[in-house]
Amino acid sequence: MINFLIWIIVGGIIGWVASMIMSTDGRQSTIIDIVVGCVGAFVAGLVLTPFFGISTINENNFSLPALLVSLLGAIILLAVIKFFRRGLA
Repeated sequence: MINFLIWIIVGGIIGWVASMIMSTDGRQSTIIDIVVGCVGAFVAGLVLTPFFGISTINENNFSLPALLVSLLGAIILLAVIKFFRRGLA
């Protein structure tokens, strides 16, 4: 149970930092930041883990490399969302 709470908190922080980097922080709520952080870590697990060999926060690894890979996954997720929003609007 405590790992789940830590995962939610860290996912929210990662999503918030990624949204600040991608300049989407004014349009998102805290819930969206948490979702972006956790789903971004999932994306990183699929795309980046085979290249770097580092697990993500979704695998209960809260080391600095895992946090950075999860952040990179969240940034990739926001970039893809931003691309499709711009293309459709």
